[in-house]
Amino acid sequence: MTKPEITTHHRVCHLCEAMCGLVIKTEGDTVVDIRGDKNDPLSRGHVCPKSVALKDIHEDPDRLRKPLKRIRSKAGHYEHVEIEWSEALDLAADALAKTIQTHGVDAVGAYFGNPSVHNYGMLTHQKNLFRHIRTRNRFSATSVDQLPHHLISMWCFGHMLLHPIPDVDRTHYFLMLGANPIASNGSIWTVPDVRRRLKALTARGGKLVVVDPRRTETAELASEHLFIKPGSDAAFLLALIHVLFRDNRVAPGKLAEFTDGLEDVHNAVQPLSPQWASKATGIEASDIERIAHELADAETAICYGRMGVSTQAYGALCQWAIQVINVITGNFDKSGGSLFTKPAMDQIVNSSPGGFDRFRSRGRGLPEFNYELPAATMVEEITTPGEGQIRLMFTGAGNPVLSTPNGRALDGALETIDFMISVDPALNETTRHADVILPPTSPLEHDHYDIGFHNLAIRNTARYNPAIFDNPEDSLHDWEIFAELGDRLAQRLDLDPVPHHAPHKLVDAALKAGPYGSDSEWQLSIDKLKANPSGVDLGALEPSCPNRLKTPGKRIRLSIPEVLNDITRFVEATDTEDAPYRLIGRRHVRDNNSWMHNSHRLMKGKARCQLLIHPDDAEREGWNNGTTVTIQSRVGTVESEIKLSDEMMPGVVSLPHGYGHGLAGTRSGVANQYAGVSCNDITDEQFVDQLSGNAAVNGVPVTLRARI
Repeated sequence: MTKPEITTHHRVCHLCEAMCGLVIKTEGDTVVDIRGDKNDPLSRGHVCPKSVALKDIHEDPDRLRKPLKRIRSKAGHYEHVEIEWSEALDLAADALAKTIQTHGVDAVGAYFGNPSVHNYGMLTHQKNLFRHIRTRNRFSATSVDQLPHHLISMWCFGHMLLHPIPDVDRTHYFLMLGANPIASNGSIWTVPDVRRRLKALTARGGKLVVVDPRRTETAELASEHLFIKPGSDAAFLLALIHVLFRDNRVAPGKLAEFTDGLEDVHNAVQPLSPQWASKATGIEASDIERIAHELADAETAICYGRMGVSTQAYGALCQWAIQVINVITGNFDKSGGSLFTKPAMDQIVNSSPGGFDRFRSRGRGLPEFNYELPAATMVEEITTPGEGQIRLMFTGAGNPVLSTPNGRALDGALETIDFMISVDPALNETTRHADVILPPTSPLEHDHYDIGFHNLAIRNTARYNPAIFDNPEDSLHDWEIFAELGDRLAQRLDLDPVPHHAPHKLVDAALKAGPYGSDSEWQLSIDKLKANPSGVDLGALEPSCPNRLKTPGKRIRLSIPEVLNDITRFVEATDTEDAPYRLIGRRHVRDNNSWMHNSHRLMKGKARCQLLIHPDDAEREGWNNGTTVTIQSRVGTVESEIKLSDEMMPGVVSLPHGYGHGLAGTRSGVANQYAGVSCNDITDEQFVDQLSGNAAVNGVPVTLRARI
């Protein structure tokens, strides 16, 4: 028998936002080696430990290969059994049609998780189904993550996807809040090899200042780290703006020609002094003044904030203040500051600019954004009777039982609905409730182009890679699932189906019509990218404003009435919670939310699902390393071993996100061995950013007590 030849493939890792290039070697149908692609112009050979998970996901014995149907066994409990595709698709289409015909489109709820953005077939072909289901009950991971970014980009710059990207490779001063790119590889900022880039910043005499309630892996590299009380970042940022105006350090430069609202901003921050902010944040007033001056005096500078400032009670206000700082110091749209990308497939051209508050949730009246309601309202939209109550739930590449606030309540609510459909390769804590699970092919069985993350990259590049393995017989790609299901539903509702076009054809058309396409010297197309499997370098980010702006008159809008009103809400708010501790999340470089815990190579080693607590707090409580404590919030309790760590700010405790495996009916052998506890069993669906509706999963008030 002839031994299969070793074949070399090029591929982008799609497991986080970094888009690291890989060289993958296969022998027959087996992956034998995964390494960084040194010729990739963006990642330059860098990879993180997650790259091996591509092999593990592909070969995972728990990965679903055929559709599953939920049945009740003779013993009286539910179990899932394999069925054929035709039966599965018909079951799903029948349930959708019946629900819509009986109760209307709003009786269908839909939730899409983080991985849906990493698989371009899901992005391009959701419309094949949901054009027939224009439900108001759409939700996604966006509102447990980056919704404040989108809202502020829409208001200030005219499009929800116009995110200024930190130009770390050319900056001299970097103020970073609530972000840990050493663990995340960047977030709303595609920045592979970030450790080397940050070290290069300080090596050339630049300064990195990290503000965070935990001394993170990134803070360990920083020139300076400042602890801050969770949820108080807005005070710090507003006081920086106050100092810049007070001390005549506002210098927008060329931006002044197309920026509106500076006077309104000045008036709003006049009373918000460093002394006021110091009481709220725990940061010395002198440090606030110094950092404001350093930002203003630096040759180039960046202010950037991520999860820690987005997923809190004033997330949108924080993101607005960050953009204000970059504009009034003249560092927006400037090399070495924050710049817009010029991607080959430009989502700014190919998508809606977004919309806000066109309707509200039935329960608390939280606003929609881009026709999605906040994920924190899912439970009440399922359980509240009346017109628009969710009776059928559709999930795509998501595990909201572990990843959205008060997951236990959602876990219970999903058992009350009439029918559930999931497009997912895993039988996990959420999909175990599904009546039908439709599993797509593995990542290595389909081609790939990063539609979303090229729009967020620190350098303009483009890269397309074909599938490494042929898709097996009797399997469907995610885009084919949406197309087939959409056709069946259209037939049942007597509607016109949406035409089928493979994703690579849509990308090819967009590339040819884009800024590096048929009318340029680049002549980009799918064929040209195939001929350059490590990707094409399209150059550094460049100033592009005001032309790149999508606001009326192409002007930066800083005077946002809703945000200025939120300053008043923030200033007037008082902390009435009788809770001695604030809970924050954390991330590890081997994790990505809940969906990589079934890889033994990523999970082995020291336990990671522990509650970090400052030694002084533990000593006061009389606890030692390994003590098991009960963590209680308004919505529930979990138990966890504590780990003493002086990287925590006193009064702040931290649990990682994405754990809580081991529930009955799941098929995740490795993940269930490292089950941990879900921090979202104690995050509170009522604790949200009232302005945007984004979940506030950081700064949750909790009490601790030793397990009895």
